[in-house]
Amino acid sequence: MAARLKIPGGLFAELAAEFAGTMILILFGVGVVAQVAGAGIGDHDSIAWAWGLGVVLGVYVAGRISGAHLNPAVTVALAVFKGFEWRKVLPYSIAQFLGAFVAALLVRWNYTEVLHAADPGLTIKTQGVFSTLPGNGALPVGEWGAFRDQIIGTAILLFLILAVTDALGTPPQANLAPFIIGLIVVAIGMAWGTNAGYAINPARDFGPRLASFLTGYGGAMRDQTGYLYFWIPIVAPIIGGVLGAGLYQGLIGRFLPGLGAPEPGRLPEQETRESVEARNG
Repeated sequence: MAARLKIPGGLFAELAAEFAGTMILILFGVGVVAQVAGAGIGDHDSIAWAWGLGVVLGVYVAGRISGAHLNPAVTVALAVFKGFEWRKVLPYSIAQFLGAFVAALLVRWNYTEVLHAADPGLTIKTQGVFSTLPGNGALPVGEWGAFRDQIIGTAILLFLILAVTDALGTPPQANLAPFIIGLIVVAIGMAWGTNAGYAINPARDFGPRLASFLTGYGGAMRDQTGYLYFWIPIVAPIIGGVLGAGLYQGLIGRFLPGLGAPEPGRLPEQETRESVEARNG
């Protein structure tokens, strides 16, 4: 079995990495939506690509230290199916939320003039800069449709993350895994962004939602109908993440030959199947 990676600083270092990695993700993700919605610079595709690149950069920042979950749905799914320590789930989730919250405050501050010019009342018109809405605030999608969508989208995310990072399968080299995971997010954004804005991450949605609520968006916790919506992008991704990881384990993971894997929740090392076999005798 592969030796456990010793991280100087222990849990604190891992939490600092999750905070920093999630902050980078949100700086690019929320920042691009502020640019598109506030200034009309860019479009849906630029949003999808910037979110994906934010994931890539966030994973490169945090991956070596914490595994770069950057998402409580990922952390919970890894605890359920991959042996990630349950005692770390809540601290990781809090660090991810705080990273998203701080990043959203920075975006809110930097784009103050543009947002107020585009939407002086800080209404539903620009609320979507920070948090998701059913039907992106305009299309005929209700709360149940958004809940369903978030389960499906996050299930796809976790199924593919496990496929990409499973050292027993055919993962990319460790230095390419963040790029592939970013492409997964781009693809989800392009194919599954209509019904609920593809939050697929409780920290990504609630951290910026709270930041906007505290800085003038009084309706941030509700959707366009007035429904108290904030809980849907928290609960549904957790359910979807566990379902997606479970499907991967049931359909693929359990059939792969056992060669020994890295510490649960970490990026795969740059090892070939032959080198692992040689190491394990």
